[in-house]
Amino acid sequence: MLNGNELYINRELSQLEFFDRVLQQAADTAVPLLERLRALCTVSSNLDEFYEIRVAGLREQCLLQSPVVGPDGLSPQELYTRLNLRVRELVDQQYRLFNDVLIPAMAEQQICFLRRPSWNPVQAEWIRDFFFAELMPVLTPIGLDPAHPFPRVLNKSLNFAVELEGRDAFGRNSGNAIVQAPRALPRVIALPSDISGCQHGFVFLSSILHAHVGELFSGMTVRGCYQFRVTRNSELFVDEEEVKNLREALQGELPHRHLGDAVRLEVADNCTPAMTAFLQEQFGLSASEVFAVNGPVNLVRLLQVPDQVDRPELKYKPFRPAVPKALQEHADIFHAIRDNDILLHHPFQSFAPVVDFVRQAAQDPDVVAIRQTVYRAGHDSVLLSALIAAARNGKEVTVVVELLARFDEEANIGWAAQLEEVGAHVIYGVVGFKAHAKMVLVLRREGGKLRRYVHLGTGNYHSQTTRTYTDFGLLTCNESLTQDVAQVFSQLTGLGQTNSMTHIWQSPFTLKKALLAAIRCEAEHAMAGRKGRIIAKMNALLEPDLIQALYEASRDGVRIDLIIRGACALRPGVAGLSSNIEVRSIMGRFLEHSRIFYFHADGAEKVMLSSGEWMERSLSRRIEICFPILDTKLKQRVIAEGLTPYLSDPRDAWQMTPDGKYERRSPHDGQAAQDILLAALT
Repeated sequence: MLNGNELYINRELSQLEFFDRVLQQAADTAVPLLERLRALCTVSSNLDEFYEIRVAGLREQCLLQSPVVGPDGLSPQELYTRLNLRVRELVDQQYRLFNDVLIPAMAEQQICFLRRPSWNPVQAEWIRDFFFAELMPVLTPIGLDPAHPFPRVLNKSLNFAVELEGRDAFGRNSGNAIVQAPRALPRVIALPSDISGCQHGFVFLSSILHAHVGELFSGMTVRGCYQFRVTRNSELFVDEEEVKNLREALQGELPHRHLGDAVRLEVADNCTPAMTAFLQEQFGLSASEVFAVNGPVNLVRLLQVPDQVDRPELKYKPFRPAVPKALQEHADIFHAIRDNDILLHHPFQSFAPVVDFVRQAAQDPDVVAIRQTVYRAGHDSVLLSALIAAARNGKEVTVVVELLARFDEEANIGWAAQLEEVGAHVIYGVVGFKAHAKMVLVLRREGGKLRRYVHLGTGNYHSQTTRTYTDFGLLTCNESLTQDVAQVFSQLTGLGQTNSMTHIWQSPFTLKKALLAAIRCEAEHAMAGRKGRIIAKMNALLEPDLIQALYEASRDGVRIDLIIRGACALRPGVAGLSSNIEVRSIMGRFLEHSRIFYFHADGAEKVMLSSGEWMERSLSRRIEICFPILDTKLKQRVIAEGLTPYLSDPRDAWQMTPDGKYERRSPHDGQAAQDILLAALT
């Protein structure tokens, strides 16, 4: 039996276990080869954001000698040490996989990365010509001397530290120089097949620079050239209670994101100890914060390779998302929704009906008003373009734009400005609370009365993620449910006390209380000899009170299955504590993003979909909605498509052990849940 701090697994350490599961996809020979390369690059992307936000915050706590400890009992200093050690293991494993497995496997498929020692004279000449024509004109070598101090190195940019010998035209001899690679330059360059000698031949930008860096320092001798990359604290600080205009304040902060405090330095493993120490000193980092890697320091940019290689057999098989029959039969989407609620399961079913919903509303003369929340929409959003058209058509358009959506601030600021230009009402949420709910409300005049139509979802209104994330969306005109949605919008745009709602559980007001009550209710059923059953699917489970409630329900006899994609602080399978709880993570073709909460409810089967996780921030510092599936058939669909296949997935499921590690169930036996859904729904 565990006590106190041992009841919880640390969030950051659990998140690193998720990154490890992503890395295992890159090692899985059953995954198409170029998709394995994507998975490998995704690990680097995940680690970048992890250091920019989570590790950066932890590092600040360490520097301030913060005494605060989390539910797991680890001090910031203890956690920081453990994180860097675990990341080092992951990175070493990642580069071994890249060099020893993926590069040879791709070479067998005529996808070759040409290294400098292997260039033949024809290849060397082509690369030299490319350097002089395409690279040298845009490179700015910076010799380090009193007049040229160490340059400002942008976050995650590719740079080269050069060791020189000799004197330049002015008689200077600093010994060191920096060459920065502009972001516009590709990190891998495709060679013509007749030059490369294979169907798809690539050379790393770093290899070209290493070969020809001497051309940038005429008359001097290059003693060494080493690539490096620094990751910086990218958290934006805006005092929402002090600023008068949040958008202007954010616009002022965004340029500084690339120049925050350094938190990690990546260098090539051939970098000399002296140069490593020099760079370490420039960025104010300790030895534990330096990572020497055997290969390109910017693996994220290799994501462009699968897009440049036209080999469908080495990628996931393409599919066409289906459109529900009800929408195929009715060109008028409002007619279809009046007949029955419509459930959409992305990406197996198309996101196009959601776009059509807003587009038709924008053009429909009977539509009076449209309201929508925007958390992540991307730079190219057909939905927001439709809202702009609606405002131009004289509709009353209100958009709640969350400006503090991390790493989407710039895109959201741009959309906010465009919407305001056409007369839409743009609201920036509520001070101190991120608006994370996913809602569209359309107000339409029918037969002399106003009728509400809504779309509610578990995922963002983002065209790219709707093709790669699993999410559910609901189109409905149910009077009481749409009234609840109207109340949420009123809270976001106006002032006033909260009113009780019929169906929706909303944070920061009722969501946590309702979840705790639903968990306790299942425990009461179990203690009374009836069936107690909970199934919850989400991206992260971290909130201590909910974890404690699940522990208590498990002890009371409730069977609990948790499908948690990422971090999970709960320890499953501990005798006397969580022996009735199983936690699994699904790692497949699509990123599992749906939030589904199932409670047996003494046979009534309550099924809720949510925009948020069981995390403290989602329950107390964000505006989230959790809404029921009221239609019996649709409720059974959510269970049959969103839960049941994942509980018996024999291929993509990873079982969590009490120590926070994960074991793959049976990686090559049977059909994965996502494959079953692709076959059934598309």
